[in-house]
Amino acid sequence: MIGRRFFGAFTARRDRGATVIELALLMPVVLSVILLVVQSTLWFHGRQVADAAAREGARVARASGAAGGGWQRDAEARALEVVRAIGPRLLAGARARAWERGGERGVEVTGGGVMVVPLLPAGAFTITSRFGGPVECFRPDDGSGTCG
Repeated sequence: MIGRRFFGAFTARRDRGATVIELALLMPVVLSVILLVVQSTLWFHGRQVADAAAREGARVARASGAAGGGWQRDAEARALEVVRAIGPRLLAGARARAWERGGERGVEVTGGGVMVVPLLPAGAFTITSRFGGPVECFRPDDGSGTCG
C-alpha cells in the first residue's frame, strides 16, 4: 500500500507541466489551420466581388450597341463602381479592362485579395474574373435594321 502511494505521487509529479508543453506544441498548428480557413474565406469572398463586378461590367458592354470606345469606358466604370460598392477592401487595387473579340464583349476585373497568413509572397492572392458574351442587338419586330 505504501509503495502504491509513493509511485502514484512520483508519477503525478513527473507529469506536472505536460499539458502546458502539449498546448505549446499544438497551438501553432491550430492557429495555422484557423488562419488558412480565414484566408480561404476572404479569397472566396473577394472572388465573389470580382465576379459580380465583371458580370455587371459585361452586361453594360454587351447592351451598348455603340461602336467605338464609349462602351469600354462605361463598362469599366460600372465594374469599378460595383467593386467600390460591395467590397473595396476585399479587392485592393481593383482594375477593370473591357475587351472585344469578334461579336463578343466583356470585362476582366483584377485585384489583390486580403492577406491574413504571414510569410506568403506578395501578390500570392491576385484575384481575376472575366465575363463576357455576344453583343446584344435590338431590332424592330419586322426584322428590319441591322446590327453592327
